[in-house]
Amino acid sequence: MKSRIVPLGMALGIMASFAFGANMASATDGVEDFVMAADGSRDCTHLVASGNPDYPPYLWISKDGQTLEGAATQFIKRVGELSGVDIRVVHSGSWGRVQQHMRDGTIDLIAGAFLTVPRLDYMDYFYPAFQGTRTVIWTRDNLDLNYRQWSDLVGVEGLTVINNSFGQNFDTYARENLTIREVPSLEQGLRMLALNRGEYLIYEEFPGKAFAARENIQNIRSYPIPVSTENLYLTMSHQSACNTGALRGRIAKAVFKLVSEGVMSELLEAGIRDWGETTN
Repeated sequence: MKSRIVPLGMALGIMASFAFGANMASATDGVEDFVMAADGSRDCTHLVASGNPDYPPYLWISKDGQTLEGAATQFIKRVGELSGVDIRVVHSGSWGRVQQHMRDGTIDLIAGAFLTVPRLDYMDYFYPAFQGTRTVIWTRDNLDLNYRQWSDLVGVEGLTVINNSFGQNFDTYARENLTIREVPSLEQGLRMLALNRGEYLIYEEFPGKAFAARENIQNIRSYPIPVSTENLYLTMSHQSACNTGALRGRIAKAVFKLVSEGVMSELLEAGIRDWGETTN
């Protein structure tokens, strides 16, 4: 079966404007944040990172609208400290826009991305992964898809966030077999699901719960069997002027040290607490 992933386009513009448009308007264009040396070259002791802005407790937009905060921000800043560089985590737009910045080299790093083959064309991955995640199926609480495996979704109309990945294997299966409409943000996807404008939503477990709680969306539920379990990696743009073997080596050592020490557990606890305080 051919791919039938269908963008929603202009019909959803009005629905998105109350939440998504404001975030886009305040997003930072990453290249403006580069620190330059006296000779006009990049100062690679200062790096610019970004990530998915709709991703609590890992990442969310700070009150200033220009930066991102959360557990992944704190992790990458610790990586910077161990690597001898200062890393600023900016809000550079939607998740799709962040990935385009990585293709262009207008940001240096992403603070959390899944590994897919297409992404290897424009960014390097640092190992090991710093966090594991679960992607699940969400439906209204009065609809039972009896979901057990990917084939249970064939012929059912789904929703997902534009430019999101849920692992290479599922992405390939979805492209060839499923009907999935793309929406600009998780918040909009959850609202559409609650309003019966899609039969299911694919997204990660904890960010979905966090947004549903904040928006008081109570008529949805997730299924216990995950669509996929994927790892989050720190990545670096191929086009970054600071992407050198020496710097990648220092960053890789820092990632390895922090993962070995299990620091993400404490950072996630703080992220959950801070997200709740930010949105109350």
